[in-house]
Amino acid sequence: MKDISAGTITRTVLLALALINQLFTASGHSIIPIEDATITQFIAAGFTIVTSLMAFWKNNSFTKNAQAADQHLKDLNDNK
Repeated sequence: MKDISAGTITRTVLLALALINQLFTASGHSIIPIEDATITQFIAAGFTIVTSLMAFWKNNSFTKNAQAADQHLKDLNDNK
């Protein structure tokens, strides 16, 4: 038990909670009373946030100079 990381325990607990919630929902007992429209809005907002962060974090080189600089940096890193 000492070698198990905190991340593994957290993911396992969250999975157990999700499975319990799914069982209650399937049996007609809504633990989290949320309407379908609200879920759709949360999913859309989550998708927008994740894709925005990915686009912001990733180096997007559109110009020839930026692409050449990326290639130069790659060449420098490959020579290490």
